Amino acid sequence: MTGPIRDKIILNIPCFRLHNQRIAGTGCDNPGELVKYLVAMQAQDHAGAKWSIGVRLSDATDADVEKAIADRDIVRTWLMRGTLHFVAAEDIHWLLGLVAPRIIAGSATRHQQLDLDNGTFAHCKDIFSNALQGGKQLTRSDMYALLEKEHISTTGQRGYHILWWAALGGLICFGPQDGKQQTFVLLDEWVSKKKILGRDQALAELARRYFASRGSATLQDFVWWSGLKITEARAGLLAVASELEQFTVDGQTYWMPSNTVNVCEKMQRIYLLPGFDEYMLGYKDRTAILDPQYAHQIVPWNNGMFRSTIVMDGRIAGTWRRSFKRGSVIIKPQPFVEFTEKELEQLSAAADHYGRFLGMPVIIE
Repeated sequence: MTGPIRDKIILNIPCFRLHNQRIAGTGCDNPGELVKYLVAMQAQDHAGAKWSIGVRLSDATDADVEKAIADRDIVRTWLMRGTLHFVAAEDIHWLLGLVAPRIIAGSATRHQQLDLDNGTFAHCKDIFSNALQGGKQLTRSDMYALLEKEHISTTGQRGYHILWWAALGGLICFGPQDGKQQTFVLLDEWVSKKKILGRDQALAELARRYFASRGSATLQDFVWWSGLKITEARAGLLAVASELEQFTVDGQTYWMPSNTVNVCEKMQRIYLLPGFDEYMLGYKDRTAILDPQYAHQIVPWNNGMFRSTIVMDGRIAGTWRRSFKRGSVIIKPQPFVEFTEKELEQLSAAADHYGRFLGMPVIIE
């Protein structure tokens, strides 16, 4: 594909993604519905992850997201690529069954380095099961204290990897907040109703929902996001390919839902997204939304820590930081190029959305 048609499609990729990720023109009514639609949402930073949900819902507040967690509609746990995600409660068991075994197997060398063997993990499982049964909720420090009491050291990342292993193994997940601290609960007590899918069915379901919510995206994007083997990811995609539209540009084949083609009209221009948002983390190749010359400003020192981004017309146009002062949230934008007066007005509207989510007045500095 060459010429004007190619250029138009490349320009529309960010638009398709804004729409299908529900950043523009939300089609979901509440946090549970949104998280289920997106399958899994990156959640390393708890506060930022809640805003990833809020920015996609016109009237949701931080309290609404916390209520969805407390009501067990959505759950936070280690999932795709072994990183923290929000996931709909009804999806957690089949997703863990699909992706966790490979992640755990891939960590064998690191566990050997930490002197964590099968016997140690089995002991930890018994400790956590006994301590948490009956609906108990314990903080991370509480969990570490339990291990130390049984002479299982939590130093040197051992504690983190034990919790990580237990969560990926389907034993525990994060529960509701205890003040400013996260708690852990037994997964099978917290989400007692299990939805189990056969592997082929699970691969197809994951592919269907990934391309519906992330399209336009490539097979390579899906492989990176899901952590699946390319053969498995391809099998999932082929199972649902008839439900999707595809187009090829510069040798790359993109897939998206068929109802996306004519959505690029009358979209809000500017959005404030948190770090680790799916708009960045949902794809291996981010060149459609981020000029490579600015990549180092999003991930300084290439250390895996993603800054919050300003999105304008679907492309990353800068970064922003927040702080709090005297009951207000302070927004400090750092655009890559100077914004026009109209763009500053749109930035202000995006900041107001964030303020409403937090229930606080906004000051832009």
